[in-house]
Amino acid sequence: MDNRITYTRALETYGAHAQIMMVFEETAELQKELCKNMRGADNRDHISEEIADVLIMLDQMMLLYDNEERVAEYKAEKVKRLRARLDAYDAAVMTR
Repeated sequence: MDNRITYTRALETYGAHAQIMMVFEETAELQKELCKNMRGADNRDHISEEIADVLIMLDQMMLLYDNEERVAEYKAEKVKRLRARLDAYDAAVMTR
């Protein structure tokens, strides 16, 4: 079954409000696992699971807000800006 169909079914079944609340919950769970890792926990598998949960919820949000193309545009712009910053950083380091 297509993921979009599954995500649409989830939005229709549970409702937009509940799925938005799930975004908050899943991102908080990811944050918790990352904090544990920074304190020395060996929890890469838990981090992987929480990243998957967050990505699923973000895909649902793009469907809910019908903005997949706009998100892709913003993402491309932001990656381009990051690349430019990294290039500038590398250039500054090389001149030291």
